[in-house]
Amino acid sequence: MFDLSISEIMIIVIIAIVVIGPKELPRALGTAGRWVAKGRGIMANFRTGFDAMVREAEMQEMEKKWAAENERIMLEHPDKSPAADEPVMRALDAPKDNDAGSESGAGEAHQADLPLDDSAHDEPAKNEPAKKSAEESGR
Repeated sequence: MFDLSISEIMIIVIIAIVVIGPKELPRALGTAGRWVAKGRGIMANFRTGFDAMVREAEMQEMEKKWAAENERIMLEHPDKSPAADEPVMRALDAPKDNDAGSESGAGEAHQADLPLDDSAHDEPAKNEPAKKSAEESGR
């Protein structure tokens, strides 16, 4: 980052030993290390924010290009709308009445004539045990 050679680093170390002293040098290096770590953290944070801003600017530029390209395509093909190629949904016809002259439906019941639930079919079965018990008690 600072492009220091080994000879320059040795000069800085010798000056630090003379000025700070060998007794306080470890504490001073620890403090310097914390400052460097904080500086790197701040730079990483700055770089992340800057990259996010660049990405956002690139996205806006791409959106403008896509909008222009879309507009150009829409102007070239004005007659073709997206719904023109899709099938049209229509309502189904009502069911036809099979009573008059129908070959297959002559003996069949209409859907409306059928019971909605099976309780009508269950009633005789429920009442049969009661009839049997009444007949047995009358014997």
